Amino acid sequence: MRDARNTFWAGVRAEFPLLVGVFPFGMIYGALALDAGLSRLASQMMSSMVFAGSAQFVTAQLVRDSAPAMVILLTIAVVNLRHMLYSASLAPYLKELPLKWKVVLSYLLTDEAYAPSIVEYERTGIKPASHWFLLGAGAALWSTWQVSTALGIFLGTAIPEAWPLDFALPLTFIAMVVPNLRNRPTIAAALGAGIVALLAWGLPFKLGLILAALTGIIVGTILEGRK
Repeated sequence: MRDARNTFWAGVRAEFPLLVGVFPFGMIYGALALDAGLSRLASQMMSSMVFAGSAQFVTAQLVRDSAPAMVILLTIAVVNLRHMLYSASLAPYLKELPLKWKVVLSYLLTDEAYAPSIVEYERTGIKPASHWFLLGAGAALWSTWQVSTALGIFLGTAIPEAWPLDFALPLTFIAMVVPNLRNRPTIAAALGAGIVALLAWGLPFKLGLILAALTGIIVGTILEGRK
């Protein structure tokens, strides 16, 4: 149990630098959700149940734009496809866990929880208490996301537009992505997705995001298969 506790807090500590960018991101989501017409309860419950920042942002924006339900569902599905890749990447380290542990960790598996966890697992390998690291990282992120969302909902439009909070999101993702660009497939996938995202920025209903995500997945998969 001592190893589990130490590993849990190691996950919390590894997650902490990313929380600096997550907190303003959650505040922006809370304000944006209200602006899109969602109730305070629905806005907070989305953070608690969906717990996927990108999907929540896209949903709020599409609801505000009165996008068709099918477009919203398709966009969310494609945006969250990356979680399947995260799961496949972590599976070798967590495959022996009981189902109840897998359910909890799959709920907590996000971009920010995955990034420090996979780095830790690749460094230390499989250990009896390894899953506690992901639990610590995920729990720290979940708590921060709930508090920041609630604060954004509470403040609402009182958040000054001059505050550059939206810049925290790209900085957070850059901090997660760059250390993991260690081979040709990942670098090509990142570049391909980035280029398509820029070229398709003007498409309606955030369809450019779908194209960028698909491009990154396809490019990475093709190059990974040729290794």
